[in-house]
Amino acid sequence: MNYDILIVGSGPAGQHAAWQAARMGKRAAIIERKPNLGGAGLQTGTIPSKAMREVAYQLTRSGGMRQAHDGRSRHGLLADAVRRKEGVIAQQESVILQRLLRSGVALIPGEASFVDAHTLQVVDGSGNCRQISAEIILLATGSRPRRPIDIPFDKRTVLDSTSILNLRHLPDSLLVVGGGVIACEFVSIFAALGVQVSVVDSHAQLLDYLSEDVVAVLADSFLDMGVKFYMRERVAKIVSQESGTLTVLESGKQIQADAVLYAQGREPNSEGLQVLRAGIFTRDGWISVNSHFQTGVPHIFAVGDLIGRPALASTGMEQGRAAVLYAFGGEAHVSAENLPMAVYTIPEISYVGKTEKEVQQANIPYLIGRAYFKDSARGQIIGDAQGLLKLIVDTRNEKLLGVHIVGEQASELIHIGQLVMNLNGTVRDLVANVFNYPTLAECYKLAALDCTHQLEKLKGLSL
Repeated sequence: MNYDILIVGSGPAGQHAAWQAARMGKRAAIIERKPNLGGAGLQTGTIPSKAMREVAYQLTRSGGMRQAHDGRSRHGLLADAVRRKEGVIAQQESVILQRLLRSGVALIPGEASFVDAHTLQVVDGSGNCRQISAEIILLATGSRPRRPIDIPFDKRTVLDSTSILNLRHLPDSLLVVGGGVIACEFVSIFAALGVQVSVVDSHAQLLDYLSEDVVAVLADSFLDMGVKFYMRERVAKIVSQESGTLTVLESGKQIQADAVLYAQGREPNSEGLQVLRAGIFTRDGWISVNSHFQTGVPHIFAVGDLIGRPALASTGMEQGRAAVLYAFGGEAHVSAENLPMAVYTIPEISYVGKTEKEVQQANIPYLIGRAYFKDSARGQIIGDAQGLLKLIVDTRNEKLLGVHIVGEQASELIHIGQLVMNLNGTVRDLVANVFNYPTLAECYKLAALDCTHQLEKLKGLSL
């Protein structure tokens, strides 16, 4: 065997798998078909979109949105966002490269495909081909934007979430097809940069799996930025024209825009792997795994977006580590039960645990405690009048069932609630805790006090 482990893909899941293997003294190599390290997470997805979002967010804080609409160079705003994105990517790629080299991980450029269950063929950019074998093979090839054949993608006026990152000129108007995480994040970015944004989605609300009151805060923010909504609508066709695009809805409505972003789902990067040669079967390209991330072939593992939900960089990292620990030590890595999720819109949304709908479906008796950012000193200082922190509490044992936050720093604040839940704490632990003042974290205490007040009333009624 050439290596103890071969890892296909250098995204977050592949990187952390390689580092874990190196820490265990294993001969590890990463095979990467793209010219740059980092996968979609660094090059075309998570990091670049968040870097651009930061420029757009700072614009909203400084009043730059009004300047953008009143004649400031909108192309200059996009240039700022692109420079920020490209600078962050370059810096992060350097960090990843140095860390892999220090760990002794080999980097093999080229596209990998199975020859047999222990051997991969790697073809580099010059067409050179070689075969490499390993005791363990880990697949971390990620996913890409879904591109239906009836959508005329041209990377100029009809875009997906990858090609939109390469725009060099801001359109005056943008139609976003979809109401999920990626769609909403790009709505925030481009609306904040002064683009007239419209949204078409088949659901009754954006991010339809989240609580209505949380999403309502985001929807109000979008309305304030001039976003137009076409909800409960479906696209019949998109036509690329000289002057832009024409989108026809199934209802017969027609929407003209300079550009269209089609953001409805992702699909796995598995077709080039030739997994059948190794005895692995897929379902619509997705690879099924067990609780240890083993495929149907015990020494071949798959992690990250390739195995489907939750398809997050954070979970992919843990999956990569867990797979390697099990592969070489038989150690079942126990991850925290409650995983945090974040939507990097303006304002941010983050949550952990169950939604109200899920609690209701499970017939769990519960109550809701709320704290608005405007009721905290820090919220007043930063001027966040709409932010909301919401606790869902089991009335039987006072444990947290879910935490939902919308507002500034939501993706950071959520970890407090996550820790309480994973440590089996109760809402009274939040009441007993002392938070720095003034901070947004104080909203946990305000929401917890709201809960305990309701709990005391329930106890009084039951006497």
